[in-house]
Amino acid sequence: CRLEPSPSMASISEEQQLPQKRYFRQRAHCNPHSRHSLDSPSRPADVDWPGIFASDFKEGDDVEFADVGCGYGGMLFALAELHPDRRALGMEIRIKVCDYVQEKIRAMRAAHPGCYGNIACVRSNAMKQLVNYFRKGQLSKLLFLYPDPHFKRAKHKWRIISPALLAEYAYVLRPGGRLYTATDVPELHDWIVQHAACHPLFRQLSPDELASDPLTPRLVDTTEEGRKAQREGRSCLPAVFERVPDPADTTGQTGAVQ
Repeated sequence: CRLEPSPSMASISEEQQLPQKRYFRQRAHCNPHSRHSLDSPSRPADVDWPGIFASDFKEGDDVEFADVGCGYGGMLFALAELHPDRRALGMEIRIKVCDYVQEKIRAMRAAHPGCYGNIACVRSNAMKQLVNYFRKGQLSKLLFLYPDPHFKRAKHKWRIISPALLAEYAYVLRPGGRLYTATDVPELHDWIVQHAACHPLFRQLSPDELASDPLTPRLVDTTEEGRKAQREGRSCLPAVFERVPDPADTTGQTGAVQ
C-alpha cells in the first residue's frame, strides 16, 4: 500500500483512535524461565496464521520477519512500511504490552485501509517457543532490539543471545538471512558479538555491509528504548550477523531481503 500522511486524532473516528500507552504499562523485566500461561502451537504446521493476522492470508503466504521482544511495536510498524509485500510477526512476552501492539495494529488498519495487514503480534516466549512458530529456514530477518541486559552474572542465562539459542536462530533463519541486534549497553553488545561472531553458522557483517543495509538506520530510533537512549545521550550499538550455509549445504541458496 501507499501510506499517506497520518490524519490528526481529531479527524479520525473513535474506532481508529490509537491506544494510549499509559493504560498498557508493565514492568520491563520478566523472567523468561518462569511458567507463563501462554498458548502456543505444538508445531509450525498448526499455527493459525489467518487468525493471527486477521487479514487475507492466502495459501502459500509465509511470515519472513520476526521481531523478538517487539515491545510497543516501533520496529514492527517500520517493517510494515519498508516491506509492505512481506509479513512480519512481533513476539512479546508481556501481556499488556502485547495487547497494546495488537490494538494499535487494528487502529492503524482502520486509519489506513489496505495497510498494515502484513504485521501481527502474539504473546509468546521466544526462548522456548520460537521453533513452534517457524519452520527450518523460514525467516530472512530476525530482530532483537534493546533486549534486557540482565546485568547480574547469575541472570546471564536469561539473556536472549546465548550459544544454545543461537542454534535455534540458525535453524529458523535461511542461509543469507540476517540476525539484527541493537543495545545501548556496551557490556551486552560485547557479549552478543562474542557469542554470535564465533558461532559456526553466523558471520558478523563488516562496517561497509552494515552501512549498506537499509534496515540499519532504523535500529536506532524506531523503538521506545532506542529513542529514550538517544534522549539520555547513550549511543546505539548495532551488530548484524548473516546466516551462512550449513557446511553440508552445497546448493548455495540464500534468502536475504535487503
